[in-house]
Amino acid sequence: MSATLLATVARTTVPRTALRRILALDAVVTTGNGLAYAAFSAPLGRLLGVGGTTLFELGLFLTAYGAGVGWLASRRRPAAFPVRFVIEANCAWTVLSLVSLFAWFSPTTAGAVWIPAQALTVASFALLQHLALRSAGSGEGAGSGTE
Repeated sequence: MSATLLATVARTTVPRTALRRILALDAVVTTGNGLAYAAFSAPLGRLLGVGGTTLFELGLFLTAYGAGVGWLASRRRPAAFPVRFVIEANCAWTVLSLVSLFAWFSPTTAGAVWIPAQALTVASFALLQHLALRSAGSGEGAGSGTE
C-alpha cells in the first residue's frame, strides 16, 4: 500500500526519484509560504490572528529552510541523515503548529482553519518523505554521504 501511494504521489516507481520530487515539492511550498508570510506579514497576520512580527520572522525562517530543502532535493542522491532531519523538522512543525492554536495564538476563524491545514500538509510531506526514504533504503539506497 505505501509503495502504491508513493508511486502515485511522486508519479514514479524509482524511490530515489520519488524522494527528490517530494523534497522539491516541500521546498516550493515552504519557500512560497515563507515569502508570503514575510512580504505580507501585516495583512496576513490580521487575517489569521497572528502577530505581524511573528509572521514576518516565521516567513524569513521558512524561506531559508525551504531553500535548504530545495538544495537537498537537487542532490542526485540525497543523504539519509539530512533527509531524516527534514522529516523530523516537519514533524516538529506539525506539533508546534497545533500547540500554537491553544498556547500562543488567538487565531481568527481563518487562522483556526489555516493553521491545522498547513500542519496537515507538512505532516503529509513528512510521511511521504519517510516512505520514500525507507523505499530508497531498501531498493537503490539514498546517498549515505553528501553531494
